[in-house]
Amino acid sequence: MSSAVTDIELSIVILCYRSEESIIPFAQRTKELAASLTNSYEIVLVGNYWEGSGDSTKEVVEKIAADDPHFRAICEPKQGMMGWDMRKGLAQTHGRYICVIDGDGQFPIESIGLCYQKIKEGKHGLVKTYREQRDDGFYRRTISMVYNFLFMILFNKLRSKDVNSKPKIITREAFEKLDLHSDDWFIDAEIMIQLGRNDIAFYEFPVVFKELEGRQSFVKMGAIFEFLKNLISYRFKEYGKKKGK
Repeated sequence: MSSAVTDIELSIVILCYRSEESIIPFAQRTKELAASLTNSYEIVLVGNYWEGSGDSTKEVVEKIAADDPHFRAICEPKQGMMGWDMRKGLAQTHGRYICVIDGDGQFPIESIGLCYQKIKEGKHGLVKTYREQRDDGFYRRTISMVYNFLFMILFNKLRSKDVNSKPKIITREAFEKLDLHSDDWFIDAEIMIQLGRNDIAFYEFPVVFKELEGRQSFVKMGAIFEFLKNLISYRFKEYGKKKGK
């Protein structure tokens, strides 16, 4: 992404994977919040899809974008998991501040406003939440606990309480220092690791994480092993970079 000056204050990326019509009220509430924060905003709806899956999200988000110029839709046949979707969405933003949030409604939309107000203070390159209370069941809590324990062991200097939590909001300047490649669930950890690499300060505050309604989680137990593999690989990469300095 070019570092050219932009007139847009706030970009919000909503990850809409398989949300279908449930994304409509979520997108509208997000727009209402964004409009209360600034009159210069855009909302990027990422509706990437697996071909032949029967997922109607593409049509839903394209209609939202066609009816309202504050929205833009990105709908491509998927070539990766959540990380691929997030990178596609972030790459299409133009705002001075860039926010990303899942569109399933588990994170409170109001936390976007809290992130925005905090990052506007100018002391941090990224502001995010951590899930102080979780109502999403034993399975998801267990996976997240293992994720964060492994991350804490291998990257203890970052001291993030909940590496995968959203929303995350990052300044344009900080975003352009990142070199993201993850196509899978590791993308949030990759962001945090690269913040540390670039000495970018971050801030976290607590939120209540709601129960997932209407569908099962897309995060499978095998994602833990994938996460661990990526963590170890990144740990060696960071060690090599420091040794080469």
